[in-house]
Amino acid sequence: MKFLKPTLVAVALVTAMGCQQEAKQEEAKAPVLDTQEQKQAYGLGASIGMYMQRNLEEQEKLGLALDKELIINGFVDSVNGKSAINQEEIQALLTNLDATMKAKQQEKAVADAEASLAEGQKFLDENAKKEGVVVTESGIQYQVLVEGEGEKPAATDTVKVHYKGTFLNGEEFDSSYKRNQPATFPLNRVIAGWTEGVQLMPVGSKYKFTIPSDLAYGPNGNPPRIPGNSVLEFEIELLEIQKAAEAPKVGDDGHSH
Repeated sequence: MKFLKPTLVAVALVTAMGCQQEAKQEEAKAPVLDTQEQKQAYGLGASIGMYMQRNLEEQEKLGLALDKELIINGFVDSVNGKSAINQEEIQALLTNLDATMKAKQQEKAVADAEASLAEGQKFLDENAKKEGVVVTESGIQYQVLVEGEGEKPAATDTVKVHYKGTFLNGEEFDSSYKRNQPATFPLNRVIAGWTEGVQLMPVGSKYKFTIPSDLAYGPNGNPPRIPGNSVLEFEIELLEIQKAAEAPKVGDDGHSH
């Protein structure tokens, strides 16, 4: 909602609405939603409640569970002008809560990246043993699905490809096939694993690549979609090469001398 920023203050206030409804669910009567204004009021509360629920779930994942009853009490007291904590202290407390959340998120990101690194290396070690898998000197692993007969691109060329990218668990994170639109890009402007790997492919080929994280997005990943230290798999189909234009020769103005 444009008029209500999802600040911690709003979050703390709004949680009570959802929690209070949940606490009194058995005894509460169904809301009267006869008029447009009544529906708007209920919709506003429901929207904020859903937002708050997602925040509470995220906090719980990080090991921080706030007491819902106290959140309800704080909301009701403040609405009635009887808050037990003044505004300045509330702001300080919420600023501290925000800092705590960020610290826990950073700790989780580091732990996840370390686990991903170990998981990725184990996968690479096992995948390298599979029949038909070739491992390059840099560590890229690939398997020929279809071998084309066209020429191979240079790093300076622009290529047109169809592709899909997946995590090691098989979850797809990107696909030109789903967009029904091939991708076109300079081969030296993508991740190192693509730059090296696609140069191995004759036009008309389809290869499956397993790319180590240091040749993909590295320890920082590509937020929010790709976590740090992710080994990625791509199926790539090379459709076309667009050669880099040759630099004009000195003195070549199109006239004979």
